[in-house]
Amino acid sequence: MKKLATLSICWMISLIGYSQKLNLFKSKAPELPDLFAPGVISDQFGNRNMAISPDASEFMYTLQYKSGAYSGILYCKYKNGKWSVPDIAPFSGQYNDLEPAYAPDGSKLYFVSNRPLTAQGKVKDYDIWLVEKNAHGDWGSPVILPSPVNTSKNEFYPAVTSSGNIYFTREMPDQDEDIVVCTWNGSGYDDAVSLPAAINSNKAEFNAYIDADEQFILYTAYRREGNSGSGDIYISFKNEEGHLGTSSNLGPKINDSGLTYCPYVSPDKKYFFFTSSRWSGPPFDSKNNLKQIKTLLSSPINGWDNIYFMDASTILSKK
Repeated sequence: MKKLATLSICWMISLIGYSQKLNLFKSKAPELPDLFAPGVISDQFGNRNMAISPDASEFMYTLQYKSGAYSGILYCKYKNGKWSVPDIAPFSGQYNDLEPAYAPDGSKLYFVSNRPLTAQGKVKDYDIWLVEKNAHGDWGSPVILPSPVNTSKNEFYPAVTSSGNIYFTREMPDQDEDIVVCTWNGSGYDDAVSLPAAINSNKAEFNAYIDADEQFILYTAYRREGNSGSGDIYISFKNEEGHLGTSSNLGPKINDSGLTYCPYVSPDKKYFFFTSSRWSGPPFDSKNNLKQIKTLLSSPINGWDNIYFMDASTILSKK
C-alpha cells in the first residue's frame, strides 16, 4: 500500500477525531506515541513543548518555525465544553518566545524570551520571564526573573515545583548545557546548582520536566552512549535516600532516530507529551505523484518538530 496514498485520508480521520483527542481529560490516552491534534495543534509549521494549566482550562505551546527563526507562544482555552482555536498568547507575538510552564497553582506562567529589558532596548540572550494572572484571570505584563536565575548565558525550559524551586537549562562554560536548580529560600533564589551525575554529564542535558513534588525528572541527553537517536529522553526517580537515582532511557518506542525532547506530564499525570521531528519521507513503497508529495510536505509529518502524546503510566511505572 502506498505510504502517501493513505496519508490524506488518515489525516482527515485524525481531524474528525480532533475534539476527542484535544479534550484530554475526557478521552483515553493512546498506549503508544500518537501525533497530538494533527492539523490543528501539530501542523506543517512545527510545534513543540506543551503545558496544561492545573485546572485544565488552558494550555500553551510553542510554534517554532524553521528551527527558531520564529518562536511564539500559542494558547487555547476550554470554554462551554470545547477548546478554542489556537491563538497567540496575550504576552507573545513580538519577540521570540518559547517554552511556557505553569506554576503548580496556575497563578503564574514562566517562559523563555529574548525580548529586551526595556521598550527601547535591544534583544538580548534567552532568559526566563514570568507573567502573572490578575484578579480578572487575565495575564499581566511579563517581568524578567532576577539573578541568580538569569545570567549573561542563555537559560531555557523552566519548571517550577510546589516548593518554589525552579529547574532549567543553562549554557555552561567549557561545555554544552546542564540542567540546574535554583532553590527558593523563602525570599529569593539561591545560586544555581547543576544536578548530579545521575542526570548531567560533560555533554549536553537539557529541557527537563520536574514533577511538582520533585519525585522524578524527565530530560533529554544529547549524543549519549546507548541513545536511539541524537537526543533521547531519560527518566530518573527519587530514591529512598531522597536523591535522584540512575537515569533510564525511555526506549525506542518513544525515542526515535532523531532528536526527542521537551518531555512533559499533564498535572493529573495521565498524559505524557514530547516533541519529535518524525518524518514519513522516502523511500516510499511506490512512486508518488506531485499531489501526494505536496500533501506530505504540508502535513504535520513533514519533518518539522511536532507534539506527540501517550499514556503516562507506561513511563511512570517504576520497574
